[in-house]
Amino acid sequence: MAQPTVIAPSILSANFARLGDDVSRVVEAGADWIHFDVMDNHYVPNLTFGPMVCEALKPHAGKALMDVHLMVEPVDALVPLFAKAGAGLISFHPEATRHVDRTLQLIRDAGCLAGLVFNPGTPLAWLDHVMDKLDLVMLMSVNPGFGGQSFIASTLPKLRQVRERIDAHARETGRTIRLEVDGGVKTDNIATIAAAGADTFVAGSAVFGSADWAATIGTLRREAGKASAM
Repeated sequence: MAQPTVIAPSILSANFARLGDDVSRVVEAGADWIHFDVMDNHYVPNLTFGPMVCEALKPHAGKALMDVHLMVEPVDALVPLFAKAGAGLISFHPEATRHVDRTLQLIRDAGCLAGLVFNPGTPLAWLDHVMDKLDLVMLMSVNPGFGGQSFIASTLPKLRQVRERIDAHARETGRTIRLEVDGGVKTDNIATIAAAGADTFVAGSAVFGSADWAATIGTLRREAGKASAM
């Protein structure tokens, strides 16, 4: 069953000097979620935000879900901190934890939705035994660490494979799992990405780098809606 399109602007591309204002403005412009990239200069070669920044921005997000993407190693110690800071969904990379199932359960026990993230070179076999604990699967369509990169085309067949898994799981259990894409999502390729199975889209520079955020979010949503005709 198709789910409504979600547009999740990544504040990695926002103005760091006025993050609160940018979060408020992008939600007013139509953002569904706020994507919050947490990088530790260890798992990925960059350093970004911690729980205190998430907590400070939460009031500016209003009803928009805080979509926290942990690009950190190890993971478990940060989960309760971000849950307390206002995260609605916490996702992580399977390579960054010793026990994927335990980390997923830790996220759910903290009251958050749980997601698993796959880099371009990460095999999907990690999904084999944890689908029952997932609310979201995210595919990185760039190598994580920096914003503004180009979409990696080999993500498309991988998306189709995950969509088949999600749909099969839904038929068996009735549970819905979102399929998110992060990296290089633009107005001119989101329809193709959606046609491959994605329903949730992280867009950083495409939104924050545009002159009219509301118009760009509207175009992204409209183009994603064309997937059913492709």
